[in-house]
Amino acid sequence: MKRIILSGGGTGGHIYPAVAVAEALKRKYGEDVELLFVGAEGKMEMEKVPALGYRIEGLPVAGLQRKFSFANFALPFKVAASVRRAKKIIRDFDADIVVGFGGYASAPVLWAAQHLGIPTIIQEQNSYAGLTNKLLSKRAKRICVSYDKMERFFPAERIVMTGNPLRGRFSAEGGNRSEALAYYGFNDTMPVVLVVGGSLGTRTLNEMMKAWILTLNGEAPVQVIWQTGKFYEREMQEFLAAHPTKNIWQGAFIDRMDYAYAAANVVLSRSGACTVSELCLVAKPTIFVPSPNVSEDHQTKNAMALVEKGAAEIVRDSEAVERGMREAVALANDEERLARLAANIAKLAIADSADRVVSEIAAEIAKTTKG
Repeated sequence: MKRIILSGGGTGGHIYPAVAVAEALKRKYGEDVELLFVGAEGKMEMEKVPALGYRIEGLPVAGLQRKFSFANFALPFKVAASVRRAKKIIRDFDADIVVGFGGYASAPVLWAAQHLGIPTIIQEQNSYAGLTNKLLSKRAKRICVSYDKMERFFPAERIVMTGNPLRGRFSAEGGNRSEALAYYGFNDTMPVVLVVGGSLGTRTLNEMMKAWILTLNGEAPVQVIWQTGKFYEREMQEFLAAHPTKNIWQGAFIDRMDYAYAAANVVLSRSGACTVSELCLVAKPTIFVPSPNVSEDHQTKNAMALVEKGAAEIVRDSEAVERGMREAVALANDEERLARLAANIAKLAIADSADRVVSEIAAEIAKTTKG
């Protein structure tokens, strides 16, 4: 029986790659594997992971607040308590290996495992590694990455290109476009722009849409799938009711991302690591609007890794309200640019990322199989 701990959380960008690897481990080993997730108490993984049928343990760890907060004074004590708790979890579970996917809980679990002599693997989703992963990589057996040139941060001999593990099936072939257009009430006479801001939504992209709609005379020159996010749903519904505009589909969520990607000629999106990986797999011409509100400006670095390869375009967050939709409409009507971007982003797709990570896990377990 293989016993594997998967640790990560805080955001879907850390949780879902871990879940994708868990699913791939189940496919490989069937009943011959026992999995345990370790997350941070009070974070979304403590609900999301059990809902998917996996066992999870929580640590009291928390992140450093950027602004002054008395909570920061308690941080060293929480980290120490988390390391002690992580050591107990690892011993009680009798783990063969620990795999870290980033997020608050990942660091104390990996650190504890390394000091207990348990093999560790890091899965780094972003193009710019954070300080914690750089430090932990010194004792990790493998570092699974999604971008090239990561030897800037990690020991080159332990880096393996796996891509970001994703749940669901995404491919350049995608869904049936005729069905997708019909699903949104669209036709094939006008291009489609997909504006997607995540489950909670993105203020910048919503304000961009509002500003653009106000320049129209009740009819958009392209068809738009506008995902507002749950947090902004009512506000944006009220805005569109006050400014009715043809050719726009608006919703808090997109239940059928396969249809959204199939319909879209252009995607306008944030550039979180998993989103970037999805867009590579579906090979969609993309304009990234990186969030400026993430640690170490990861999203800008993720986007620029593609922009430098001619595989995407970028509009800065501070310029998006004014320029975003204007650039998207221009791109949607430029067949040459569309073809070039689609071809270049497709070259960066890795369809079997989860299986590649599992192969690295299996190789390390094989080296240290208990008698």
